[in-house]
Amino acid sequence: MKLVVGLGNPGAEFDNTPHNVGFEAVDKLAKFYGVEFKKKKKKGLIALAMDGDTEVLLLKPQTFMNSSGDCVFAIAKKFHIKDEDICVILDDVDLTAGLARARTSGSSGTHNGLRSVTARLGTTDFARIRIGVDSASRGSDLAEYVLRKMDNKTRVNVEIGIDKAVEYAKMFIKNGAVSDTK
Repeated sequence: MKLVVGLGNPGAEFDNTPHNVGFEAVDKLAKFYGVEFKKKKKKGLIALAMDGDTEVLLLKPQTFMNSSGDCVFAIAKKFHIKDEDICVILDDVDLTAGLARARTSGSSGTHNGLRSVTARLGTTDFARIRIGVDSASRGSDLAEYVLRKMDNKTRVNVEIGIDKAVEYAKMFIKNGAVSDTK
């Protein structure tokens, strides 16, 4: 079984914000597989899909970003999912909107949601796909930037990054690993 997690914040007030692009990516994966997020388990919304013979569990933690690891850890434990079978999709303010970056492991950087997942799993050895959302201008508050609605230009570019992230996630599901480096 593969676990693909989209990071975000629950609630309509966070729709169309940079911090919720992870949710948007797993929503697109759910649509691709023809499944819906119906069940709530361990403080997260889940959807179960099949890709050939591979079971795919899609997850949207409902714990708010900075506590995402609690949900990811609980789901991974409940379904006996190994660290190397987990892929986390998240926003990245240090990456230009329209880009996505995929790695099989690595640091959390400045992302508190990813930091929470890393802390709870006790490892950095899981895949992560970062979606560029541009960065806050110098001197502005980062938290305010990632929680405010995106303007139309940013939205269009972010959609491109989300689509790339979905393709990387499909690669992870099929191959068990993902990387955008050659």
